[in-house]
Parts: sequence; C-alpha cells; structure tokens
Amino acid sequence: MKFFQTLIASTLGFLIAVFILFVVFFITLSSSTQQPEPYVRDNTVLKINLQGSLPAQQSSNPFDELFSTQGGVKVSLQSLRENLNKAARHDNIKGVWLEINAVSEGWANLEEAHRLIRTFRDSTDKFVYASTSDIGYNEKGYYLASAADSVFSPQESFFEFDGFYSQVSFYAGLFEKIGIEAEIARHGKYKSAVEPFYQKELSEESRYQLEQIIQDVSSTFVGAVSQKTGKSAGEINTLMNDAPSLLTRKAHQQGLIDSLLSPNDLKKLIKKRMGVEESSTLQTISNNRYYRVTPGTAGIERNSTNNKIAVIYANGPIVYGVNANAPFDNQQYITASFFEEQLEDIRGDEDVKAVVVRINSPGGSGSTSDLIWNKLRELSNEIPVIASMGPVAASGGYYIAMAADSIVAESTTLTGSIGVFSTKFNTKQLWNEELGITFDQVKSHQYADWLNPTRGFTETERKAYQQFTDDFYRIFISKVAESRNMTLEEVDAVAQGRVWTGEDALEQNLVDLLGGMEEALNIAAEKAEISDYQLLTYPKAKDFYELLMSSAQAKAKSLLGNFLLPEYEQTEKLKALFRYGKGDPLLLFPYALNIQ
Repeated sequence: MKFFQTLIASTLGFLIAVFILFVVFFITLSSSTQQPEPYVRDNTVLKINLQGSLPAQQSSNPFDELFSTQGGVKVSLQSLRENLNKAARHDNIKGVWLEINAVSEGWANLEEAHRLIRTFRDSTDKFVYASTSDIGYNEKGYYLASAADSVFSPQESFFEFDGFYSQVSFYAGLFEKIGIEAEIARHGKYKSAVEPFYQKELSEESRYQLEQIIQDVSSTFVGAVSQKTGKSAGEINTLMNDAPSLLTRKAHQQGLIDSLLSPNDLKKLIKKRMGVEESSTLQTISNNRYYRVTPGTAGIERNSTNNKIAVIYANGPIVYGVNANAPFDNQQYITASFFEEQLEDIRGDEDVKAVVVRINSPGGSGSTSDLIWNKLRELSNEIPVIASMGPVAASGGYYIAMAADSIVAESTTLTGSIGVFSTKFNTKQLWNEELGITFDQVKSHQYADWLNPTRGFTETERKAYQQFTDDFYRIFISKVAESRNMTLEEVDAVAQGRVWTGEDALEQNLVDLLGGMEEALNIAAEKAEISDYQLLTYPKAKDFYELLMSSAQAKAKSLLGNFLLPEYEQTEKLKALFRYGKGDPLLLFPYALNIQ
C-alpha cells in the first residue's frame, strides 16, 4: 500500500514540476518577444555575425531564439537589408563590423548580401570591417568579406582559397546489391535528377551543365576578389591553382587579407578609427537587437502611405499533403494550401497593390506546381506579380515563377531545368531473393497493379509511363512559351531539363532582369504605379496560441532537429517528394547541388 502511495505522490510531484516549468517557460518566451526597443549609444558599432546559412526571410518565431545554438536568430537578407539601411542614417552608428565564419549559404543569396554591404560601404562615410575567428574563412565567407573596406583575421586561423566543386552521389551500385531496379521515364536529356538511381557517374550532358554552373560561380567570386584586391582575374586564378594552403599568413602575404590582428587589436583599431579613447569600452549592438530599433529612431522618416507590396517567401520542395508551417520550424515545403492561405489574406487587404514571390525551390510535384501556377496567374490578372529568384528556382520552382509578370534572378541563381521525370522503384528482387518474402494477389483488370513497386513494368506499361511523362513536358513547355512569348521550338531548344545560371537564363529569355529583392520591389512598384509603399511579409508570424496548440509530434521533431545530422532534413524532404501514390510527374532540380 505504501508503495502505491509513494508512486502516486511521485507522479503528482513530477506533473506539478512539469507544469511549473511550462509556466516559467511560457513567461520567459512572452517576455523575450516583448522586449523594449534598445537604446543605441553614441559611437556604437553594428556587429553582424555571419555564419552558416543566410535565409531570405527573418525568422519571427520566438522559439528560434530560445533554442538557437548560435546565440540568437540567424541573420537574414531581410534583417541585413533593413539594418544597413537604418545604420546608414543613424548618427550613433559609426560603422559595421562583420564577423564571418564558415558560411554555407547558396550563391544567389550571397550575391544579394554582398551587394547590400557594398552599397552601404560606397554610399556612406562609415567603415565596414570584416573579420573571422579561429574558424576562419571559406570561399563563401571571404566573398562576403570582400565587400568590406578591410579584411582581418587572427594570425593562426584558417583560409580556404582553392576553387569550387560539386559532388554527386550515385546509388545504382547499392540498388544492384540489394535488388532494387529504378523504372525511369523522363523527358529532357539534361533532366539528370534520376541519373543517380541507374548510373554510377555523371552523364556527358550532366557533366557539361555542371561545369558551366561551376564556371559561372567561379567568375562571380573571382570578379569580387579582383575588385577588392586590385589583382587581375588571371592573377587570382593563378593563386587558386597554386599548391593548396590553409595558412592565413600566406593569404596575408598574397594581399588577400589586409591585416592579421587578434580580436583585442582589432577592437583597438576600431576605436582608433572612431576617435574614441583606447581605454574606453567598445560599444557594439548585434544584428538581432538592432533589428528592433525603429526606422524613426535611426532618422528615417515614417512612410505614411497606405499602399502596400506583399512579399511571399516560398522555400523548399513543392509537395502536397505536407504541413508547410510546423510550429517550431521555418517553412520547409511549398504546398498549394500554403499559397492559398497567403493569397486569401492578401486579397482581403485592398491596400496591397502588388505581390513579390521570393522563390527558393528545386521543384517537386508537377500537379502541385501547376495548381500554384494557376493561383498566381489568377492573382496577376488583378495586381502585378513579380518573381524574385533565390539560390534555386528550377524545374517546378521555375514553373510557378512563369505565372509572374516579370522574373528577376541573381547571376548565380540556378534556374531552368525545364523537364519532367517519373520514377517507380521495382523492389521485386529485394523482397523475393534477398529477403525471402513473396507476394500473391488477385485483380479485377489487367493493369490494376501496374504501379505496384513489387513488380516491374511490361513493355506496354513502360510506354504508357513514358507517354504520361512526355505529355506533362508538353504542358510545361507550352506554358513557358506563353509566359516568355516564345515558340514551342524555341523553348524546347533551351529546355530538355537544362539547368541555367541566372546570367545565362537572361540570355535565353527565361528571366527578365538580374538582381535581388530590391530590383523586384522596384519593378512591382513601377507596375503598380506607386512610389511609396509599406512591406507586408508572408508567411506571417504565428501567435502564441497557434504555437502552443500545435501538435506534440511537430514540436518533438523540431527539437530533435537541432541535434540530428543535416542528412536527416534532406532525407525527410526526399521522403515527402517521393510519397506520391500514382506516379505524379516530378519537376525536380537535378541533385541537391551544393557548390563549395
């Protein structure tokens, strides 16, 4: 009896403790999102930590800050743009200090960040210094640093300056060993997303387009370094072809780094630049804190117009049946329901005069891409719709961009990939021979089981699968022809699944202009015939009720995601893409391309 009394008392004590912790957590969360506007003292430096990814949209989720392993919400293009705009006019901000470590963002977002930093540097008399810690610079980090006045590093850090590569994994050998055969139907000789399932190396077409992409990225990088150092492109390429080295001292000797300084010496230099005493404390404000400073405080006149431009951030693979707005996650998928929700809210605001859709997507479901295309096309009949392409807006990502009145891309944006594939995995050998599991069945009609993964296609079925894929390809290029005012023959010549960088896509008439969000907003305002406007960003932040009442499964997955390998996220996305019942045609960018 005493045992059960002790058990009940212990259980109640545990539940009470959990409840108290929950209350404390809720209060902490509430207070963290209601912090007052920071006071910015005179002679303050805006310190921006750039590490890892650089997403387009600033996270407004309070959980991101509480559970961040990097001491706060990540810097985004949105916060970088707004903060540099304020800092340029704020008398108390004397300069910008970029602390850059191991950047891993896509090149198109890096291009926009580089341009924002360079514009601040060239349009003000305030300094921009870039430094790193013991982690050091990789090429992406150094690319951002090259937009600064001066680049610094500790003497014993790392410096990677050896060029770019992109590696592709192939699974055909694995499939042979375990008894899986990929049944592939594709249209487009460059549509290489399925090649890893039946080949062991790059096809000639895939190798060619990857080489072109790598060269375009390399040219962008070399151009920026040339502008920073005064060295010619040939000199820089020669340095990159030298024997590899990770020595920061060598980078300094080659004129790539301006000075080798310890953190304390760099602070002394900054204080000297500002004309403050060396013994005084260096006043800095982080990107996150400065984001809460209002434009009015920074000396920017408040915009009193009612006109608005809505910006929809669409990130991730295009799928159906997936929750695109998990409570603790940033948006990970693009779905038709996600767009329906955003567009319904936009249509309810008569002050919205134009929409910019920021697309960062490798594509995905063909049927879902077409549904989103229709929704955006309907909206474009009411107000201007502009597509702004991020690091990747290819295949299905390009498909939805076609609904816009104008398409803006960065020179390194990966786009195009106008092609289609369909995949069924025949696992008969795996089950029957490797695992010893057999199947038997009855059916009402001859082809009722033709999509069943436990058997392969007959010749008739294979032709039907290919015809299904070819038909969707014709739909795809027909819409490109309509959108870009091209003939079917002209589209087919630049399609075939070929991936283009934004610069090449401009030459092929697949995009209208090179640039970032600023250019897209300018075009939207021009087409809407407005000069002043406020910005509305979508998806909007969830309130506390939505956050706390969401599913426990989603919360647990988000918390676990901080501790699991990056491959977990990629695996989840692939599972979502291939979770289609009857062979939905896929408009998917080839591979998970990471140029590093």
